[in-house]
Amino acid sequence: MMLSDMIAQMIEEMLVAEGGSLELRRNDLAEKIGCVPSQINYVITSRFTPEKGYIIESRRGGGGYVRITKKAFDKDKYLMHLFFGIGDAIEARACTACLENLMAENVLTQREAALMNAALNSLASDSARAEMFRRLLLVVMK
Repeated sequence: MMLSDMIAQMIEEMLVAEGGSLELRRNDLAEKIGCVPSQINYVITSRFTPEKGYIIESRRGGGGYVRITKKAFDKDKYLMHLFFGIGDAIEARACTACLENLMAENVLTQREAALMNAALNSLASDSARAEMFRRLLLVVMK
């Protein structure tokens, strides 16, 4: 298992143990794992993104911390939040992350997510992808 995977798994386990919200100090976690704090930053910014359902707050300095919160929405609120959060354009990678999160939250089945992913990733422009994604979310909301 790669170091990044181990860090992500450890943070996930800590989030579950803390009930979905976790405050941690990068330096303390890096020391515990045996890596540099920038590795912790990398994992947090790449794996715990808003597209994957996380809110990240950070404070730097001697008493600095990172607060990671797993968003908790009911299905319709979650879909509406995502619908309005898409914006005018969305990259294929971000779509895939959103769909994976929708599966993880049991909003979509694996088959529904795969069908949506195939349709969304076949589009050439990020703006067309955003429009299609919003339309697909409206269908799921009904």
